[in-house]
Amino acid sequence: MNRNSSIILTAIIAALTFSFYSCKSEKKELNQTSPNLRIISYNVWYGFTEVPERKKTWIKWMNEQHPDVVSLQELNGYTDQKLAEDAKSYGHAYSALLKEEGFPTGITSRYPIEDIQRILEGFHHGLMRVRIQGIYIYVIHLHPSNWETRKAEINQILQDINELPPDSKVILAGDFNTFSPLDSVYYRHGRLEPFFNNRDLLYGEKNMNSGKLDYSVIQDVMNFGLIDLEATMRDSSFSFSGSFPTLIEKEGEHGDQRRLDYVFVSKNLAGKITNAKIFATDTTLILSDHLPVVVDLIPDN
Repeated sequence: MNRNSSIILTAIIAALTFSFYSCKSEKKELNQTSPNLRIISYNVWYGFTEVPERKKTWIKWMNEQHPDVVSLQELNGYTDQKLAEDAKSYGHAYSALLKEEGFPTGITSRYPIEDIQRILEGFHHGLMRVRIQGIYIYVIHLHPSNWETRKAEINQILQDINELPPDSKVILAGDFNTFSPLDSVYYRHGRLEPFFNNRDLLYGEKNMNSGKLDYSVIQDVMNFGLIDLEATMRDSSFSFSGSFPTLIEKEGEHGDQRRLDYVFVSKNLAGKITNAKIFATDTTLILSDHLPVVVDLIPDN
């Protein structure tokens, strides 16, 4: 073999070796999942139909957050294709929509969405349960103005969790439209009671429970053993913002700040929380009438 042939053969071997390890490395990177799971829950107010000019800002904000899973409420006017296009715009290849009429919920994910269950019976808006990375995720949007209906809805959800395989990892993320006893200290100003009493009288709603704010729905969730991540991560510097209303312009009176949006997890997921908060920034305060909840956790294997 002459010198030129030897050089060519060496180059070919080197190229093949590089290609092998490069492909192997790329395959590993594609199959590798980050130990951190970032979940965002966001009620996007009528699917941005009221403020279409804010949609681009929302997409930009989503890209900046690098979420792995997004639970969405009020996807009014959405189709499967429209949700898939939104998901793709912030790096999610997978999405699922509950329905196309009324107030749909939906979910997008960086990872495959499996075992999609759409449940309409017994729910005002409906319920979607999926499995992502081995975790059962419930996309929540409870009744907006009747505590008894919300209680029936949450009990149906808790019963569904009871029927999952033993030791299942579970996340509930969405707009619960109700109050947590962990926040009761922030409602001592007494301004919410007359606001909801008035709504009950004027519109035939059922917000008040025996003349008081209803905490029973979230109490049921806590009694079941699920963990409220945002409340768990509060420290001495915490300042209550609630998650509704925001600074976005809407007709009518909407009452004082209150927390309606939550992310709950089963105890086998709660031990590795690295972050959980409601994002109240100059941007999020004008994107929707709700603020997003952002949670980072490292699931136990």
